[in-house]
Amino acid sequence: MSFPGQNPPDRPMPPANGEPPVWTADRIRALGTVTDLTTAAAIFGLSRATAYDLAKRGQFPVAVLRFGSRYRIPVAAILHALHLPADDDGPPAAPSQAT
Repeated sequence: MSFPGQNPPDRPMPPANGEPPVWTADRIRALGTVTDLTTAAAIFGLSRATAYDLAKRGQFPVAVLRFGSRYRIPVAAILHALHLPADDDGPPAAPSQAT
């Protein structure tokens, strides 16, 4: 639920100086399981038009799920593409090697 004056995590308010919003790892994780193509495009620094063009051609930077005319992007795929851990506990542990 949103209240007046609050920003939902998937639509950050741009800073007052006109700069695009900053997407932090925590803000990306707060999107939930999937997000829309426009939000994913903003995270990758792509325009909306470019994102839809890439998605239609199967060339978007991460997997795109299509449900009818809607595109959804798994947040885990975005985090993986950006080399960010899926949780906020820090980088994933290196696999141990059995001796």
